Amino acid sequence: MRLPSIAPVVMLAAAFLCLNSEIGSAQTGVQAVSVSFPAARSAKPLDGRVLLLLSNDPSDEPRMQIDDTPRSQMMFGVTVDGLKPGQSVAVDDKAAGYPIGSLKDVPAGEYTVQAVLDVYETFHRADGKTIKLSPDRGEGKHWNLAPGNLYSKPVKVRVGRDGAPIAISLDQVIPPIVPEADTKYVRHIRIQSALLTKFWGTPTYLSAVVLVPEGFDEHAEAHYPLMIFHDHFVTGFDDFRTTPPDPNLKPDYSERFHLAGYNRIQQEEAYKEYQQWISPKFPRVLVMKIQHANPYYDDSYAVNSANLGPYGDAIETELVPVVEKQFRGIGQSWARFMYGGSTGGWESLAVQIFYPDHYNGAFVACPDPVDFHAYMTRDLYKDENMFYLQGANKRVEQPAMRDYLGHTLISMRDNIAYEAALGDRGRSGEQFDIWQAVYSPQGKDGYPEPIFDKETGAIDHKVAEYWKEHYDLNAKLQRDWETLGPKLQGKIHLYVGSDDTYFLNDAVYLMEDFLKTTGTPGHGVPYDGEVLYGPRAEHCWNGDPTLPNALSRLHYNTMYLPKIMDRIAKTAPAGADVTSWRY
Repeated sequence: MRLPSIAPVVMLAAAFLCLNSEIGSAQTGVQAVSVSFPAARSAKPLDGRVLLLLSNDPSDEPRMQIDDTPRSQMMFGVTVDGLKPGQSVAVDDKAAGYPIGSLKDVPAGEYTVQAVLDVYETFHRADGKTIKLSPDRGEGKHWNLAPGNLYSKPVKVRVGRDGAPIAISLDQVIPPIVPEADTKYVRHIRIQSALLTKFWGTPTYLSAVVLVPEGFDEHAEAHYPLMIFHDHFVTGFDDFRTTPPDPNLKPDYSERFHLAGYNRIQQEEAYKEYQQWISPKFPRVLVMKIQHANPYYDDSYAVNSANLGPYGDAIETELVPVVEKQFRGIGQSWARFMYGGSTGGWESLAVQIFYPDHYNGAFVACPDPVDFHAYMTRDLYKDENMFYLQGANKRVEQPAMRDYLGHTLISMRDNIAYEAALGDRGRSGEQFDIWQAVYSPQGKDGYPEPIFDKETGAIDHKVAEYWKEHYDLNAKLQRDWETLGPKLQGKIHLYVGSDDTYFLNDAVYLMEDFLKTTGTPGHGVPYDGEVLYGPRAEHCWNGDPTLPNALSRLHYNTMYLPKIMDRIAKTAPAGADVTSWRY
């Protein structure tokens, strides 16, 4: 979209700034920028994170151009508490910035400017702590898309030291999201969780999107195995399409996979999956994706947590039973399986470990760190700093992302700066902050205890020990294998690319080292699973050696089924329903 070059919401009048500077003030030599919202948008004061966005790319709104890649445009964040209608907040050189650290260091020039207020709500938790966070409002916890967030129209301005003051009015609001309707194959379910409602002190919901098999409505007597596809927040199944690819679809280019027309490939593969799904002799199963976005991230990591609450128990004891009842699941552990990649990979493995009697196998692709000795490029137990490796006479900055040739895409320091600009107190809604929210104990202020200092990078080893005791999956396997091993035999399947974008293969190497010892004298029963690596494969290789990652990642709902069917044949108890769903 081409952005307008003139708009009344940016007023270059110093008098306006002086009259509306209740919060913050401009410094000599630094261009004054103020942000406010009109009473028409909210008659009451608002809490939240004000994000000032600057872009020199006219292809889209600045709020759609902020990410952790080299292409990212600029943002500067300030937290506000009780900001009144008409009252302005100054965004100055103290605002947390990314990828440029301070507003005063932005090169002079013409930019498209926009501002967003990520609105916080107040939560009075059951533990007595009162905290302010931006809840998910049906969008999957994305500040630039969240209904109710305020924003300004993008406009062109001149930016530079001693430039004319800029005043921005948040006179727009992101509208509500219309829920997706059920179809013949894709159904939706939503329940209020008693466990989570109690924890958060406000009605809290869990939802699921369920892909039902061909013949589901016609075969009312059939009951089905359940596959839980752990993933980020989704509203449907993008990898399932009942109509042929759109012949008029304009091809795009995938930077991730270096492929032209990848959107066409996605439609083609989604239609092929549908054709498989309805074909004769294809296994008739339920596939469930969980919607568990929360005030910290687009999903909960599906485990119990001091900061997020009992999401693990809520999913296992409240949501899964309701889904199995409504959609005629078999409802027994031998007929439940999990798979997923990245966050979904970690969740699949963690849930299988924490609830070993609930599931019959986890197919784990490119999981988030499963051993915190390899927390991406850092060892939380031995290293002193997240940002750099300290040498005898120099410091070596550490990467957070790479491409398949090993080129660094973002440093650890910059990746953390990205999150620090989006929110303080672990409120960015991004990756390092959700790991911290899930794995850390609560701090005295009610927010997650930091695992490292975001300004200096210093690692808190006391917090790291808490992580090790509660969420280091490899440490838990090693500590508890004598009792866990018999319950996990044949259930652990790990897949990762040897050149994973986020260095996630390093932690898998460490887990494999332990798994190889199982079954040897003094090390309990053998794990009887598999660990496979994709040579030169980036994130998120999921175990298919015959196809490139760009294609295999579109096949989650079909690629593991042969192994799952074999597992069912070997482990279903006598008298189990292994026939009603085979039609």
